[in-house]
Amino acid sequence: MAKYERKDFFYVKAKQMGYSARSVFKIEEIDKSFSLIKPKSKILDLGCSPGSWIQYIEKKLTPLNRYVLGIDLVPLKIKLGINIHFIQGDIFEIAIPSETFDLVISDMAPKTSGIKSIDQVKSLYLCERALEIAQKTLKKNGNFCIKILEGGGFHEFVKTCRKSFENVKIKRPKSTRPGSMETFIIALGLK
Repeated sequence: MAKYERKDFFYVKAKQMGYSARSVFKIEEIDKSFSLIKPKSKILDLGCSPGSWIQYIEKKLTPLNRYVLGIDLVPLKIKLGINIHFIQGDIFEIAIPSETFDLVISDMAPKTSGIKSIDQVKSLYLCERALEIAQKTLKKNGNFCIKILEGGGFHEFVKTCRKSFENVKIKRPKSTRPGSMETFIIALGLK
């Protein structure tokens, strides 16, 4: 098993570039592969703290025509720009936003226990809620990008996504830590 190194290359690079977390390189690679973020996109970011995905999105969107809503249990560690909003709360308890979005993204992760099977179930539970929110808030042909811990239920969740989206891809970004179970599902074109 690979040794966990908190301050690895991507951590250092993110800090040098002014990003709040190394996860920025995951959304950047996914966006480059699938062209998810358009200049006038309306985006819902689930599990947005500490805020590096929002920082990346903010640079790609036109300030006056964009709308980004981030939701997380914990506060953001970044300053919000024009037309970027944040709700601190639990996605199982807050009201689902009434507006529609071009893209729903989720980098949510459960509080891990260290027990692989339990952590996978917790991740799947978050993913199922995120998919439910995406199905209710995405515009027709909208896209969904979500992190999931591979394991029990992974393949069934991919099949469920395929029922609602035209095309479903799986990607493990290069910046994912060695030994990590996380991967991303990119679901394109809400039916």
